[in-house]
Amino acid sequence: MNNYLRERKGKSVHDSVSFRKFDFGSSKGRVWVPGAVIVGAGPSGLAAAACLADRGVPSLVLERSDCIASLWKQKTYDRLKLHLPKKFCELPLMAFPRDFPKYPGKQLFVEYLEAYAKRFEIRPIFNQSVVAAEFDGDLGFWKVRTAAEVEYVCRWLVVATGENAEAVVPEIEGAEEFGGDVVHTSEYRSGDVYTGKKVLVVGCGNSGMEVCLDLCNHNAIPSLAVRDTVHILPHEMLGISTFGLSMRLLKWFPIRLVDQILLAASRLLIGDTGRVGLTRPSVGPLELKSLTGKTPVLDVGTLDKIKSGHIKVCPGIKRVRHQSVEFVDGETRDFDAIVLATGYKSNVPTWLKESEMFSEKDGFPKKPFPNGWKGKSGLYSVGFTKRGLMGTSMDARNIAEDIENCLIEEKKTIFLNHVIPCKNIHKYV
Repeated sequence: MNNYLRERKGKSVHDSVSFRKFDFGSSKGRVWVPGAVIVGAGPSGLAAAACLADRGVPSLVLERSDCIASLWKQKTYDRLKLHLPKKFCELPLMAFPRDFPKYPGKQLFVEYLEAYAKRFEIRPIFNQSVVAAEFDGDLGFWKVRTAAEVEYVCRWLVVATGENAEAVVPEIEGAEEFGGDVVHTSEYRSGDVYTGKKVLVVGCGNSGMEVCLDLCNHNAIPSLAVRDTVHILPHEMLGISTFGLSMRLLKWFPIRLVDQILLAASRLLIGDTGRVGLTRPSVGPLELKSLTGKTPVLDVGTLDKIKSGHIKVCPGIKRVRHQSVEFVDGETRDFDAIVLATGYKSNVPTWLKESEMFSEKDGFPKKPFPNGWKGKSGLYSVGFTKRGLMGTSMDARNIAEDIENCLIEEKKTIFLNHVIPCKNIHKYV
């Protein structure tokens, strides 16, 4: 198989006669990619490139920033650790080092990704922000254009820009009047710059809860604005990760029963979260995750700070005034800074000129997991499963296998069209 792919690569590179016939518009540079173009050099893009390389399929990774895993390197807070045990976060074909802790921190995870890229000889082209990608039905190829006015032409396009491509910054009435710092968690690094200050954290997901804890640890005075219901679960139960326990239980019991078990254990271990202003949804944590993609919060110590009064829980925001916030219950409180833990979103609709596979509303594949990884005309997606790095690994393996099968079928077709007719000719000579 590898020899066949090498032959195809050589033929594609040197077959410039038919290539000159293509209409590339006004781009400055035109690059023929003999394999797949992968947009995004985060964990998803790296996983796809590695799985393709393992099957002998060439690929080219385009990355808008100046490094791999830019979200992890440049837009995460210092105390961040993997929320799940490392065995659930490994990328395909390469395990974490044995000496890594159970929950690797940010820097260790980045080191793992860099070693991963080196092992599979993945060399992304950096500072290549994709502004448009569309399939040319007449030619049968994808055209991927970057802000640098370079156009890449390929048979397969893998969308790996992920669920967290752009920060979500909500419009809050009066925000321009605040006068203090207002930052998204993508800009937050550590609570050391907020020592002694009153900080409102908006959003009660894993990031919001961890930022509050970090602020406490740096002697700030944090409050948490909670607009919606939220499931909070212990990070571990009896020394076993809650996620790992859930996966084991789901092998034997239906999801609703597993939810009941988790909620009963949570109530026993961390108490009734509703008493501190954190009301649970009516749907269980795993069922809610399956239906909406909303992840339950895995508590790493924040809840104790809330119970002790070090973190105050507030309702949703009505409006912002000069260094103060008015909440929906009518209370107004003074703050020195606001941290928006309001999440991220996909940016696929802004550059992918296609509407069958991806939703223009949220930028996710329209088909639900596990069938959202494959579209038409050689279009694929990796890392949009709302199931973390485990979902990414599944997508990457599926994509590589599908493209390899496509090449095998093509080889069979070439054999049947050229070799067998030649044999028939020799019969009559």
